[in-house]
Amino acid sequence: MGGLRETVESIRKAAARSVSAASDEKSLEAARVEYLGRKGRIRDLMGLLAALPSHERAEAGKLINDLKDEITRAFDERRGAVAAGARKPAGPVFDVTLPGAKPRIGRVHPLTKATREIVDVFARIGFTAVFGPEVETVRNNFEALNMPLDHPSRDAFDTFFVKGRQDLVLRSHTSPVQIRAMLASKPPLRIVVPGRTYRPDTVDATHSFMFHQVEGLVVDTHITMADLKYCLDMFAKGYFGPGARTRFRPHYFPFTEPSAEMDVSCIFCGGQGCRICKKGWLEILGCGMVHPNVFRAVGYDPEKYTGFAFGMGVERPCMMKHGVNDLRLFFENDIRFLDQF
Repeated sequence: MGGLRETVESIRKAAARSVSAASDEKSLEAARVEYLGRKGRIRDLMGLLAALPSHERAEAGKLINDLKDEITRAFDERRGAVAAGARKPAGPVFDVTLPGAKPRIGRVHPLTKATREIVDVFARIGFTAVFGPEVETVRNNFEALNMPLDHPSRDAFDTFFVKGRQDLVLRSHTSPVQIRAMLASKPPLRIVVPGRTYRPDTVDATHSFMFHQVEGLVVDTHITMADLKYCLDMFAKGYFGPGARTRFRPHYFPFTEPSAEMDVSCIFCGGQGCRICKKGWLEILGCGMVHPNVFRAVGYDPEKYTGFAFGMGVERPCMMKHGVNDLRLFFENDIRFLDQF
């Protein structure tokens, strides 16, 4: 009986090692057959019972059955673990039912948005947007626009000149693109010109050395000041709302004659007068009929063609529309400010 106990213990340890080492269904089944099969080691132990004395057979049979039950439970537990491992995907577990992390999506900058809105208003009445370089020739920036050498704007303190080049400047307005457009094609023309411009102004709540403009140009036969006023009145209503009213005040610009400043009724008080507008009006843009000298500079016959031009800063109408009181907020890249748009 003592020898049987040692054999049972030896088989128990060997079976435990075989069960632990089985990593898949195939190896686990091979181990099960080795110990629990019809010709397995447990079956061999049962064959030893006949050689034992009759009074020891009951105890020996119980010992062998307990071993068989223990090995069977071990195989069942290991089979469950192996099956679970086979179902487990490689790599980290990803629950496809969980909501995804929403990516932070950027927004269009308020000045870019305002520029697009202004251009869209003019596009609805037949204007085409054109673009040009920000480094311009002195001729396109000044001379072709009827600004002679002694004009104040051509002073080095009022314009960014390219170092070492007296013939190149950072454009001080987008009007040079109008010159380029007229040199490139013949009338009729109906264009708007959005873009960045540069002037050496001190940065404060209403000024910056870099700002944005949208200018416009119409050239054809029989264009009059009435066309100009109608077009800009349509713009004011399209951008500020159908209740916007406009007025024109005489002014001077070297590239237009006659020239005017256009005001829009205050969008905050409806033209009644408030701390923003003072007297019910807000200055928006400058405009006028194209000067004959500008036509001559591009080869247009001023006796045949007439036209009008206008120009506005983008920052001012954008500030008015959204109630922003400091121009510098647009350029400080404060996400708390930009998220509002």
